Amino acid sequence: MRKPVIAGNWKMYKLLGEAVDTALTLKPLVANANHCEVVIAPVFTALKSVADRVEGSNIRVSAQNCSTEAKHGAQTGEVAADMLRDVGCSHVIVGHSERRQFYGETDATVNLKTKAVIQTGLTAIVCVGEKLSERESGNAESVVKTQLKGSLDGLTVADMERIIIAYEPVWAIGTGKTATPEQAQEMHGVIRRSLAESHGRDVAEATRVLYGGSVKPDNIRSLMDQPDVDGALVGGASLDAESFAQIVNYKV
Repeated sequence: MRKPVIAGNWKMYKLLGEAVDTALTLKPLVANANHCEVVIAPVFTALKSVADRVEGSNIRVSAQNCSTEAKHGAQTGEVAADMLRDVGCSHVIVGHSERRQFYGETDATVNLKTKAVIQTGLTAIVCVGEKLSERESGNAESVVKTQLKGSLDGLTVADMERIIIAYEPVWAIGTGKTATPEQAQEMHGVIRRSLAESHGRDVAEATRVLYGGSVKPDNIRSLMDQPDVDGALVGGASLDAESFAQIVNYKV
């Protein structure tokens, strides 16, 4: 059985005090959520403080990005994966559509970051997803498969144990639009079949595939009812502890 993952990406929101307050408010609200793994991803400056506050709870902490370089060196402005582990992270989001769209990250870049993450013993949440124009032109499936192949190039079957895939249709992020449960299931099925081709059926069956794109308390249940949807990468709705807790507790 693939244990679901509900992850909250706080993006570039929340000063330190706000991040800590949100984490402390969230803790008791999701304390009984044994049906899934709970992950929150604050900004770099809040990672240590948030990780300290949720230590011993069922909440895990993720970074939103990391360097392509596993070794320390003269890379001004970069943060290495082992530095993230050092401050309490267990996960790193890699290749989010905003990183690809606004900061020029490519499948090759995402691949290097993914390798840096798993070499450090952390879990990589690797994001893939198509733009609206790519979906409307009928290329959504090929775009996602190409991103997936490039992002996971060179990863072994053992490496894949530290990989979570997040499908995030770019046209549904922060727009209020959401892929229908059927659309999500269709693409998640494509992703799982692609994983079977690249890494074998066992890996495909074991890998969690999350949906990300305007996930809210009122649509999480219908998404989670799909056989290949193993959780969610939540954006805006994760900024409010009560809202995110409702998503986490979708089974209650």
